Amino acid sequence: MPEQIDMNDWERRSARAWAEIDSYDARGEAGAADFRTRIGELAGELPPGSPVAAFERASAWDSTGHSDKAVPLYQQALASGLAGMRRRRAVIQLASSLRNTGRAAEAVELLTAESQNHDPDAAVLADALSAFLALCLADAGREREAVSVALLALAQHLPRYQRSLANYARLLAEPGPA
Repeated sequence: MPEQIDMNDWERRSARAWAEIDSYDARGEAGAADFRTRIGELAGELPPGSPVAAFERASAWDSTGHSDKAVPLYQQALASGLAGMRRRRAVIQLASSLRNTGRAAEAVELLTAESQNHDPDAAVLADALSAFLALCLADAGREREAVSVALLALAQHLPRYQRSLANYARLLAEPGPA
């Protein structure tokens, strides 16, 4: 029977590894490979089939410039039942990786569906979701919608003109005269 791990300790060690990612950058691909190994070792401590392990590995590939290798791992993590904040992060990161691999239309569909999920635990990432949706829309040739999404996200943070900016943003997304 596998040894039970202290998840609080694991989360602290994982957070520390992620906080140190920039120190690997100076060493180029060798540093990136070392970082992926470090995250892989941490992920290997989790039970087989862990959605968190797949997510962490995907994130390591993604953060070191390999979106193509990250996509199937994000999909595996989501299909395995990744939950809470990590699930929302996986959706955003998967969409970004899809965009980076030339699949912007898929990314738009994924993020549009996710924008309808009002999980209170993941609400803190609502603006991040909007920002990545705007990027994906722009890459999909839907620039006016992209600007609209970005402005709607920004409007709620302004000290004034929130209502006006939100209305203008909605008008941008409406189809123009044919």
